[in-house]
Amino acid sequence: MSQNRNKKHTRRQKQPTPWPMIALIVGGLLLILGAVLTYAQSIKPKAPIEVAGGPSLRVDKEQVNLGDVKLGQTVKVSFDLTNVGDQPLSFSEAPTVEVKEGC
Repeated sequence: MSQNRNKKHTRRQKQPTPWPMIALIVGGLLLILGAVLTYAQSIKPKAPIEVAGGPSLRVDKEQVNLGDVKLGQTVKVSFDLTNVGDQPLSFSEAPTVEVKEGC
């Protein structure tokens, strides 16, 4: 019995929780989730589909009245173009804008 009393009881020390590893795994999972959500939003159409079976271009304004513009003066106008078809829109050549005097 005395032998049992003299034995030192060794306790196992608890291993510290690997917080940096857990944080790294959680951070990686959050990055993957963010990438998946971003990809899912990018494949949604930007505008409601109005034409089935092909691309269709919608322009926010068909005419712009710039008033009197002096020769050589630069004027800027912007248009919003939207593909409202269900197929990708591509141009085979550079688009052009027709400018008509007095219209």
